[in-house]
Amino acid sequence: MKKKALSLLLASTMVISLTACGGGNNETSSNSSSGNSNTASADKNGDAASSNDNTSGETGSGDYILTDVKIMVNGTVNSVKQETEAQQTTRDAFIPQLEAAVGEAIGHEINIDFEVASHSDYAGYVGRMFVSEQYPDVMIMSADMLKQYETTGLLWDMANAYDNAEFQNRMKLPGINEGLKDAQGHLYGFAPTYGNGCITYVKQAWLDNLGINGDDIKTYDDFYNMLERFSKEDPDGNGIDGDTYGFISAGLIGSEAPWINYVAEFWQGAYPSIIQGEDGVWYDGFQAPEAKEALLRMQKAYQDGVIDPDSFTAGTKDAREKWFGAEQSGSAGVFSYWAGTWYQNLANNLEKNGVDNEVYELAPIKEITDTFGGYLNREAPVWVILDDGDGDDSREQAIFTAILDTMLDGDKVQTLWTYGPEGIAWSTEAEDFALYPDDPDKRKEYSYKDGEFHMRPGLEDPNVLAVKNHLDPALVIAPLTNGYVSSTDLQDVSNKFFTDHCVDAPSAPASETYSERSAEIIDARDVVIAEVVVNGGDVDAAMQKYTSSVGSLVDQILEELNSAQ
Repeated sequence: MKKKALSLLLASTMVISLTACGGGNNETSSNSSSGNSNTASADKNGDAASSNDNTSGETGSGDYILTDVKIMVNGTVNSVKQETEAQQTTRDAFIPQLEAAVGEAIGHEINIDFEVASHSDYAGYVGRMFVSEQYPDVMIMSADMLKQYETTGLLWDMANAYDNAEFQNRMKLPGINEGLKDAQGHLYGFAPTYGNGCITYVKQAWLDNLGINGDDIKTYDDFYNMLERFSKEDPDGNGIDGDTYGFISAGLIGSEAPWINYVAEFWQGAYPSIIQGEDGVWYDGFQAPEAKEALLRMQKAYQDGVIDPDSFTAGTKDAREKWFGAEQSGSAGVFSYWAGTWYQNLANNLEKNGVDNEVYELAPIKEITDTFGGYLNREAPVWVILDDGDGDDSREQAIFTAILDTMLDGDKVQTLWTYGPEGIAWSTEAEDFALYPDDPDKRKEYSYKDGEFHMRPGLEDPNVLAVKNHLDPALVIAPLTNGYVSSTDLQDVSNKFFTDHCVDAPSAPASETYSERSAEIIDARDVVIAEVVVNGGDVDAAMQKYTSSVGSLVDQILEELNSAQ
């Protein structure tokens, strides 16, 4: 392995993820399924050796017989988690069903081994995995991670496989993956959906209790005044003033692009990362005056007590559970999180905990619209295939055909990736059931005829219908063709709200030094945020430490980016 690739991997282990992207209901699993580890190593010269390879077959043009494949995922694939008994039951049903459906599609049996990495530290987990050279065959990456790894020679160029995929004849959003190709037409990551993004949610009951009309929150001053009232008055109606917060966040900055989505109102005019200006010139947005102003806004909010102090270190799971928890004393009125499915999930969890579940979607405030044009739609997460470095594409093509092409088959396999295991998450068999069967006020009855597709009560919470597994049917680039489409009114409302109020996030930078050493910049940036916002320190002094620490590194990256224009 070349030093370039190795230094990147070592740097990646330094990544500290303070937040995580939207996904399933549980994001802390680091369990691995049983099975052999693939220890193939690869480098940019393609002369790597492979030992204990967990795939087998005959090499040649298109005749590789893939019998075993190892997949590494984060918390966005709900049906392979195994922390609880309910999750294990789901997993035990999902994997055999997926193996059977994929096997039917490719014409022979296949064993699929899932490793579920920690969602909140996925970037760090991936870096450590690469250093150990315990590679999976196929795995999930964020768009930002893809930019870092696609120049290392570790990922397989799937451009030809993608162009000839069976799902091409059902493609509705071809631009998503065309936009992932580099200038030479290489494609190192496949996005089955578009990215999605976060919107700002407000508890309607809190607005009502204080006589606030959400439609009147149009500027940052309006927004901040609402937060102050939430933190100083009695919005939860428990008779105590000042025992709540205005805002809680899963981190004060994201662990990946688009960085600001959980705290958009505070960052508003700033983009705290290396970004390309309208003139085409790359610059460090974290050193721009707008970022300093954003830090001071958050510092004031911390000092005023309108932001829950746990926000700096809270992961997504911790933040959302505090927001919709049964104990609203100590909770917050405002929470920015993912659109679509999560709008329904948040409402479901509020209801489950006995809290008023009406949630108001706040349109982007003027300052956000003036800067970006709306909420940011992130670059889509991708699936990548590891290149075994043997100079023969047969095995990699077989992996693409078995896992990625079938993922959008429009039928059996796509249904499993979308909803989870049949008979547990969903069914087409006749059945009657009720949610909240013992609560006359909440009881909801459902009745389905044989052959009628429907979601079933969740195993984790039988009073809530299962929602999705991995693919969001509202975001997918090639839709299901079997009619198995299930979305709630809230999901539809939220997806439309987001698409009506979003713009594409800025593209992530891609340079050799950025790929190798971006973790150092992220660490230095986190130090500044902690010093200024949490500790109330001087912003100029903190920024001086930042430039002393990584300023020359940032300059080198900017030189590489701008000289490549």
